[in-house]
Amino acid sequence: MNKSRLFRVVIVLLLEAMCLSSCRYARQREIRASRADSVIFAVGVTMDYERMRVVVDSFEMEGDISALNANRWRGVSYYRQGQYRMAEICYRKALDNEVKNDLDQLSYNKVARRLSELLLVKGDYEGALQIAIPAVKKMEQTGIGSDIDYAILLNNIGCCQLNLGQDKEANESFITARGHYANRWQSDTTSRGFQEAVIGTVYTSQAYINTRRYAESIYWIDRTEMLLNKYRQRSDARTEYFDEYQGRIEIMRAVALSKLGKKEEAAAAYERFQKTNYAETPAGRINANDYLTVAERYHEAAYNYRFLDQALNDWGMELSLDALQLYRLPKYHANEKAGRFDSARVEGMRILSMLDSAITGQKISAIAELATIYDMQGKEAEIAQKEMDLTKQRLLATGVALCLLTTFFVIFTLHRRKATHRLQDAHSKLKEAYDQLEETTQIKERIQSELRIARDIQMSMVPNVFPDRENIDMYAAMTPAKEIGGDLYGYQLLGDDLYFCLGDVAGKGVPASLFMAQANRMFRTLGSEHMKPADIATRMNNALTENNDQGMFVTMFMGLIDLKTGRMDYCNAGHNPPVMGYPPQFMEVESNAPIGLWPGLEYVGETIENIKGIPLFLYSDGLNEAENKEQVQFSDERILEILSDQSLDNAKKVILKMMDEVNKHRNGAEPNDDLTMMCLRID
Repeated sequence: MNKSRLFRVVIVLLLEAMCLSSCRYARQREIRASRADSVIFAVGVTMDYERMRVVVDSFEMEGDISALNANRWRGVSYYRQGQYRMAEICYRKALDNEVKNDLDQLSYNKVARRLSELLLVKGDYEGALQIAIPAVKKMEQTGIGSDIDYAILLNNIGCCQLNLGQDKEANESFITARGHYANRWQSDTTSRGFQEAVIGTVYTSQAYINTRRYAESIYWIDRTEMLLNKYRQRSDARTEYFDEYQGRIEIMRAVALSKLGKKEEAAAAYERFQKTNYAETPAGRINANDYLTVAERYHEAAYNYRFLDQALNDWGMELSLDALQLYRLPKYHANEKAGRFDSARVEGMRILSMLDSAITGQKISAIAELATIYDMQGKEAEIAQKEMDLTKQRLLATGVALCLLTTFFVIFTLHRRKATHRLQDAHSKLKEAYDQLEETTQIKERIQSELRIARDIQMSMVPNVFPDRENIDMYAAMTPAKEIGGDLYGYQLLGDDLYFCLGDVAGKGVPASLFMAQANRMFRTLGSEHMKPADIATRMNNALTENNDQGMFVTMFMGLIDLKTGRMDYCNAGHNPPVMGYPPQFMEVESNAPIGLWPGLEYVGETIENIKGIPLFLYSDGLNEAENKEQVQFSDERILEILSDQSLDNAKKVILKMMDEVNKHRNGAEPNDDLTMMCLRID
C-alpha cells in the first residue's frame, strides 16, 4: 500500500469516527432534553416559578436544553405569574433562535401560539400576524405540528384579520381552524378535544361581537352551543365547564341580538343566562354587564358591579391601568347612568386614588422588568462564553488530532528510510504491547465477571417467585439494558394485604443499581409497617433526598390491595400511568413528583374501591420507548393493542407476549433503556 492510499484510508476512518461521535452526541442530547423538560414541568406543577427559572438556567448552562426551549419555559413561568410583558420578552427571545431539531420545532409552535395570543389581547394585530402566519407556514413545511397548534394559531390569525377589516380572510381562517379542532376531537380518546374546540369558538364568537359584526357572531355562537352539547355527552367531560360556558354563550347571544334590534329575543337569552349557576358568581355578574349596559339596564348593571372586587380577586388581577380602564371606569359609568350619583362619585374618587398607585406600580414593574432583562442578558453572556469555550476546546482537539496525524506521517516517512531498524524496534514494542494487552484482557475479564456477579445479586433482589394463592394471578420480569440497571419491582404479602411496586431510577449502570437497591429495601421496610402507599412515598422521599449530591431520583408506582374487599390504595410518584381494565385504558393518576428530588413533599394517594377481576399492567418507559434501528418507538398504542388480546388470560402470558413483541420491534437493535413489567389480577 503506497503512502497516498494509506493517507486516504486514515482520513476516511477519521471522518467516519467523527460522524458516529456526532450522531451519538445528538441522540444523547435529545434524551437529556426530554428528561430536562419533564423535571421543569414537575417544578412548574408546584407553582414555584422562581425555582422553575433557576432549574431552566441550570439545564441551559449544562447544554441539556436549547436556548429556544429555555426561553420558552421562562416565558411559561412569567405567563403563569401574570407577568405578561416579561413573558412576551422571553417568547421573542425564543423565536430569535434557530430551529435545529424536531424538539426545537415543537417548542417554536408553542411559543408562536402563546406570543400571538398575547399580542392579540394587547391589540397589536399586525405584530400577532407577523408571528402566527410564519409559524403556520413553518409547520406545513416541516410536517411537525399538532392539530391543536394549527387550530389555535389559525384562530389567532382570524381574530387579527377581523380587527383589521379583512373579513373574507378571517372567515377562511376560522373555518380552517374549526377543521383542525374537529381532527383533534376525532383522534383524541379523551374529551379534551371538545373542550378545546368550545374554548376556541367562544373566542371566535367574541371576536365578531367586539368588531360589531353581530349577524356573523350568531353563526359562531350557535356552533359553540352545538360543540358544548357534544362535549356534555362525553362520559369523561369536566362538568364544571357546562354551566359556565352555557352562561357565556347566552350573554354573547343576548348582546348580539340586542345590537341587531331583536330586543325580546335578547331578553329571553338573558333570562336563560340567569337560570345558570354561573349567573350567581362574581365573574358571571361582571360578564352579564356586557348585555345590561347594551340594553341600558343600568340599575341592574350597577348592582352587579358591587361584586367587582371579589371577581378581580378571584381572577388574581392586580391594580393596573388596564384594570382601571376595563372594569373601574365601566362601573363608574353604570352608576352614573343609573342615577346613583353618590356611588358614581365614590367610584370616581376611588379611580383617582388608584390611578396614582397604578402609574407608580407600572413604573416599578418597568424597573423590575429592566433589572430582570439585565440579569437575563448577563446569564446569556455567561452561556455564550461557555459555548465559546466549548467551541475553542473542540477546535483545539481538532488541531491536536491534525497535528498527531501530521506527526504520524512524518514519523512514518522517516522510519521507512530505516526499515530494518524500525522493524526491530517495532518487534520489541509489539511484544511489550502484547504483554499489556494480555494484562488488560485479564483485567477486563475480571471486571466482566464482577459485573455478572453484581447482576446476579441485583436480580436476586427482585422476586422471581410469585404468590401461590388461588385468588392472586401475578407475574413480573425485569431486563436491564446494561449488565446492571436501575429498574425495580417488588411485592409483599402480609396476611390479606398485598403490597406491590414498580420503579425506574434515572440513569443506568452501577449508580442507578445502588439507588435502586436502596429504594427497594426502603419500600419493603416501610410496607412491613403497614403504611399507606402515599405515606411510604413521603417517607422514602425524605430519606433519599438526604445527601443526594448526584441528583438521583426514582419514579415509582406503588399499591396496596386488601384481598378481602378488593380495595386498592395507590400512589404514583412521577411514573408512567398503569393500564387497567378491559378494554384496556391508561389510568388517570395524580401527578406527584419523582422520589428523591425535593425534600419535604407530601405525596397524594388515591383509591379504587374494588379492583377484583380487573387486570392491572405496570411498566417502565423501557417498554413504550423501546426503539428499533430506525429509532421508532414501541408506543402506548401498541401496548393497548396487545393488552386487548383476549387470549392472554393470565399474567404470565401477558408478560411473555409483551417481551416477545418488544424483541420483534427492536429487530436486533440494542436496548436503549431497562425494561420492567408487572401484570396483576385479583379474583
